Amino acid sequence: MIITVDKADALPLYEQLRRQIIAGLAHGELEPGDMLPSVRRLAKDLGINLHTVNKAYAMLRDEGHIVMRRGSGAMVAPRDVGSLSQQHDREMRRMCDDIYRIAVEYKAHGGSLDEFMADVEHNASAVFRDETIDRSGSHADGQEAEEDLR
Repeated sequence: MIITVDKADALPLYEQLRRQIIAGLAHGELEPGDMLPSVRRLAKDLGINLHTVNKAYAMLRDEGHIVMRRGSGAMVAPRDVGSLSQQHDREMRRMCDDIYRIAVEYKAHGGSLDEFMADVEHNASAVFRDETIDRSGSHADGQEAEEDLR
């Protein structure tokens, strides 16, 4: 998997990294046990601060996507059913909170429930068919899925 960042993008670099790694997991480019580049190596390769990479890795660790061990680096977390269940529940709650926030913003911009649901269905269908979504979690045309909902 090739990891890149766009320094001109308004999306923070750590979030670009986080989204690309999650997309790699979703598309099967990364499997449990796969080693990720070290924080220092990835920062050097991308020409960014190592604290930026560390923040992305820490978020991925906290979300249960990766395991970090001092001296041996970061690797994709094994799929341990017990701990995954708790992490899964936390992530699902967080995503539901995100959807709620987006729905509130959509309504505030004058959108109706029917329009919102149609947009959500359109975007979610594209994701599950692996259409128009690139590895960063954005639409291939450069628009973010969340922006389409506004």
